[in-house]
Amino acid sequence: MRAANAGAASVHIHGRDPKTAKPTTEPAVYREIAAGIKARSNVIICVTTGGTADMTPAQRAQVVPALKPELATFNMGSINFSIHPITDRYKDEDYKYPWEKEFAVATKDFIFRNTFGDIEKLVQIMQENNTKSEFEVYDVGHLYNINFLVRRKVIKFPIWLQFVTGILGGIGANIEEVVHMKQTADRLFGPESYVWSVIGAGYPAEFNLATLAIMMGGHARVGMEDNIFVERGVLCKTNADLVEKVVRIAKELGRESPRRMKPERYSV
Repeated sequence: MRAANAGAASVHIHGRDPKTAKPTTEPAVYREIAAGIKARSNVIICVTTGGTADMTPAQRAQVVPALKPELATFNMGSINFSIHPITDRYKDEDYKYPWEKEFAVATKDFIFRNTFGDIEKLVQIMQENNTKSEFEVYDVGHLYNINFLVRRKVIKFPIWLQFVTGILGGIGANIEEVVHMKQTADRLFGPESYVWSVIGAGYPAEFNLATLAIMMGGHARVGMEDNIFVERGVLCKTNADLVEKVVRIAKELGRESPRRMKPERYSV
């Protein structure tokens, strides 16, 4: 809850198995997390539906009908989502859990599946439970996937776009790529049809692109899932450290805190 107190309007939740620390989509895990958050704050809760390689779309999204959260992530295309180069940086004894290195190495051959059939199933699940989709766009082609489904009346406006940059297998984390994504979204959907945010994976991309998004009228996501440094070479202690920094940047640039903005301006 320190992130919410620091100024976060929404918190993005990943659950872990309490015994093994492996990623899980078990509703009971998310229910405990969500209950703790809601007991202390009115922050928007966004749950992941990313899941793991061996899960079906229904399994990945099972937390949605169980909790009916305000927001849930929604990946808009299949990619080779890989983190395998990270294993070059660490020795075997550096890993806390025995499955971690194997998991990272395996992503070299991991296709993060999000077919059109999968997407239609996820749309149905979220619509039935009044959960707003946070469409995670890892490359320009994912915007065209959304456009196709809008024309097929599967997806309806207004939409919430999260530009995910800097993931190996997806688009790069630089100014030119974000501007290109924003211009493409404007052309396909019209700027009044969507609200958008940016993730820049790693340091300094997280804060560089957060600043860019703030300057361009968008929103910014920061957190230890994407970057663990608050300054070059300085590890953050909690997510709140990262939120506090981007809130300071926003204030310096004259942007209001989302929780002070009129609801219609921040509606997703």
